[in-house]
Amino acid sequence: MTTDQASQPDPFQALMECAQDTTMGILLRSFWQPISPASTVMPGQAKVLKIMGQDFTLYRGETGTAHLVDARCAHRRTLLHTGWVQGDEIRCIYHGWKYDGTGQCTQAPAETSEFARKVRIGGYPLKEYGGLIFAYLGKGAPPDFDLPRKDVLETGSAVMIARTEVWPCNWFQLVENSLDAVHVSFVHHAGTVGPFGEAVSNAIPQLEYQETDAGIRQTATRGEKNVRISDWTFPNYNHIVIPTPGGGTWMDVCVWRVPIDMDKTLRIGVYAVNSDDSEERRSFIEYMNTFGGYDPSQNHEALFDNRAYPEDKLIQLTSAQDYVAALGQGALPDRSRERLGNSDAGIVMLRRLFWRELDATRNGQATKKWKRIDQLGELPTQSAMPVSAGGHAK
Repeated sequence: MTTDQASQPDPFQALMECAQDTTMGILLRSFWQPISPASTVMPGQAKVLKIMGQDFTLYRGETGTAHLVDARCAHRRTLLHTGWVQGDEIRCIYHGWKYDGTGQCTQAPAETSEFARKVRIGGYPLKEYGGLIFAYLGKGAPPDFDLPRKDVLETGSAVMIARTEVWPCNWFQLVENSLDAVHVSFVHHAGTVGPFGEAVSNAIPQLEYQETDAGIRQTATRGEKNVRISDWTFPNYNHIVIPTPGGGTWMDVCVWRVPIDMDKTLRIGVYAVNSDDSEERRSFIEYMNTFGGYDPSQNHEALFDNRAYPEDKLIQLTSAQDYVAALGQGALPDRSRERLGNSDAGIVMLRRLFWRELDATRNGQATKKWKRIDQLGELPTQSAMPVSAGGHAK
């Protein structure tokens, strides 16, 4: 190995990183990232959270405006969320230093006002959208808040519910799962088959992948009337549709995989039903209130030791099935030992796309200007005819 080769980063390791001083960390921070459901912080409340290896204070001012600043006071490094929200500022519990939403210290009671003006911690722009709070954690001016938007989340008839799960594994293997259409024919037939597995069927798909302005378009064809087209958005955002329990209007699922640190991932998303039917809306809300709080990581032993899948066959079952497949890879998968085949075309494209963007970032060059696409692929809204139980059809 030459000295030049030794200085090159491990390409697989580079895909998994998220810290501030890593190339992937810099790349991820150049996008708006969802950090919390909006409903988890009320006016006058504050909480601490970790995103991409950094600790933050998320608080909502008494006016209702959300703010994000660094987790700790600049003075003696005490956690700010343990203090008081006053107006649109937050005061430290230890010595009363107070900060506004930009991170500027506005008061240090035992010091002069001139001293306070010289103190600043990190403050980060926020947007609220679809029931989620998004943050821009990068340097410089944030990009337009456009890439995370979906028309289905902006219709007047949409009922939207945000939910989160925390999985004890790296974020990138969850992103890869979005570009792996073949897994649906197996993973979502594990334990029992729910509406999602029935809708897709267990047929092996023919696959097509195309880079778009926003990310990657995946087309999985399992038959003339069973074509699933989905548009994955760079760097960690997937949008699919799945059946609803009542068999009415299908549910839009918009999910981000946001690294908490190297071996923990925040799966955060919006579940939406676009319907003017009051009964469909009521039924959806009731279902999500009953079953939407499930997190398979809280049932790890039952799933792995006993293969005890949840009784709910939609949200809970689908999540549990994906969890078992992903966590079976380990918290930090060793991709150098994989044996990929033709069915992994989406995984290969995804990795090459990220390596391209990482190289540009590492070399100080411009990355692709990702933007929302106007013409989304037509997502299916009805179930396919299920394949007979005799096996996986081709």
